[in-house]
Amino acid sequence: MPGGDLLLAFADAVIGADLAALDIARAALAEGLSLAAVSSAAAVAANFTKNDRIANGLGIPTDPVALEGTKELREQLGINDFRSAINTFRHSTAG
Repeated sequence: MPGGDLLLAFADAVIGADLAALDIARAALAEGLSLAAVSSAAAVAANFTKNDRIANGLGIPTDPVALEGTKELREQLGINDFRSAINTFRHSTAG
């Protein structure tokens, strides 16, 4: 995908804590693709975060098939150790 590397760098910077890295990624994305690409990428990131927070707040259960399919990955990444993981398993027997 054209600019895929720039988008990945921007996504990494968005979830990171280094504001200088975010500035660099934002500038590289604007130069490599366009200012509209920066706005679009930021909107996608913000929308994902919004949807995730809404789902967590509502306590929407994760489909057992999705839980089974991600079991090994969640263990490798330590995701099940997050305090909010209790919300994932509250209404499910999968894990």
